Amino acid sequence: MNSISFLAALALAQSPVPEIATTAQFTKVSDTSLSSENRAVVRCSAAFALVAHGQANGNEDAKKWPELSERGREFFVRALAGLMDDTGLNRDGVSQLVSIEAQRLWNAGEVNAVMPACLLMLETSGV
Repeated sequence: MNSISFLAALALAQSPVPEIATTAQFTKVSDTSLSSENRAVVRCSAAFALVAHGQANGNEDAKKWPELSERGREFFVRALAGLMDDTGLNRDGVSQLVSIEAQRLWNAGEVNAVMPACLLMLETSGV
């Protein structure tokens, strides 16, 4: 995967990158000053976007998870709007956090490892 810019296209418009989390390009979300709940929201939003993208492109590994095109996108939008409210970050800042986490999950091969907990979060979200 060369780029994860599709994350921004799912829910957020990209504009100039704000100065957050840029000291280490692929900093783990837990290394930021977010609460543990907000870190989980970023992680699961990134994982859902990666899986939904894989499902849309016929990736067999992504297809083993429940269909995420609608529910995953709705979770993504609602959760990240809440993240903006909680943190005061703008759309660009939140988009950057999710993009960094998605790239980190992809590079580390951790998408499948986080999906069970993320699916539980999705179920409890009411989406």
